[in-house]
Amino acid sequence: MATHTDQQFGIFMSQLRETNATLDFYCDFQKISRNVADIAISLNMLNYLLGKEDLRSAVEALWRRDSQVFEVMDILIATRKKDNKMFFDENGQFRMIHTLFESVDGVMEFLTGTGLDKVFQKPEIKDLVDYVFGVETGLDTNARKNRSGDITEQLVGKLFTKAGITYQTQVSSNEFPAIAKVLGADQKVFDFVVQTENKIYLIEVNFYSGGGSKLNEVARSYTDIAPKVNSVNGFEFVWITDGIGWHSARNKLQEAYNTIPSVYNLTNIKDFINNI
Repeated sequence: MATHTDQQFGIFMSQLRETNATLDFYCDFQKISRNVADIAISLNMLNYLLGKEDLRSAVEALWRRDSQVFEVMDILIATRKKDNKMFFDENGQFRMIHTLFESVDGVMEFLTGTGLDKVFQKPEIKDLVDYVFGVETGLDTNARKNRSGDITEQLVGKLFTKAGITYQTQVSSNEFPAIAKVLGADQKVFDFVVQTENKIYLIEVNFYSGGGSKLNEVARSYTDIAPKVNSVNGFEFVWITDGIGWHSARNKLQEAYNTIPSVYNLTNIKDFINNI
């Protein structure tokens, strides 16, 4: 038997938000600054190459001084050594970019092949530290997807705190033997746990601004886990989710919504807070 009506589900879907972003979602400037600081000395030494007409002679002079400074040059084209990026060379060979920084010839191949040689010889770039700060800012946008879930958890935590609700975060199901028993192999770490006099709420929080197969997997997982948790006296599974990404997985979400009694979004979460 469904725990909610079609009308209730329609209202739930209409409340889903396009974004949960706060202003600090867009760029993590602390991380960006740390990344730049880690290589700032090498970048300052590479500044020696800027404006040099005879770039090879400048590279050779710097190589004799400290060849290791060239190891950070991959960031100049928005890649990192750990990414193991590859390219086809003039001979049709498949090579790792970072291997170019093992010789002067390799460095020159990198500079000329990427077009950085012409950029270095023009006055557009005056400081590679500032340039890399910009590159890191661009790369940081790739981390927004991971930050989205964190921001939702932070928001829910703030709402709980404002309402005077005491909670724990990242609590393993093994902390509750009865729950661990019913979950069996499906051991979990719950985003929040709220304990009241009458009940312990095990809470999962997420936000999806885009679609994908993961949404179906999450809905399917919670549809399976919730009845097991709710079968244990004194426990209740709560799912707080939001994001217009759910429109692409509407059917699977509705299936979960009709199975799990306590499903909330960022609009009606106040109902859950009022209940506890």
